[in-house]
Amino acid sequence: MAIVEELLRVEAEGCISFGNHKLAAKAKVEDFEHAGDLLKVKTYREITKLEKNGLFLYESVPGTSVIGFIESEQGVEFVAEGDEDAQITLGLTDDTEYEVFVAGKNMGTMKTGLGGKLSISVELGAAGEVPVKVARV
Repeated sequence: MAIVEELLRVEAEGCISFGNHKLAAKAKVEDFEHAGDLLKVKTYREITKLEKNGLFLYESVPGTSVIGFIESEQGVEFVAEGDEDAQITLGLTDDTEYEVFVAGKNMGTMKTGLGGKLSISVELGAAGEVPVKVARV
């Protein structure tokens, strides 16, 4: 279990880790510069939310800790950690099909709408940590 104590950090590989699902009170980090973008994270046990340049990128209910989050034109990949099962919503490209993998299992193809949002359920309660990969088809 790898809680992100500093709420948002850059890893050696260039990816980011953010969120802290153990916090009882809301906490946030704003104007965090990474790869030419400004990131903002709000987190506590009820919700974790990440924005990039003022745009929605990630949200989980209840809150999660996210390790190794990497975003590219092809999709996103990360490990979600939490004490309970979570609903994760990602901000991706509008009207695009993605292949979704949770804990190494292919969950099928999902399509974003005009807002570019894609929601997936992740069973964290028993597992604690679950790798998630969302790849453009």
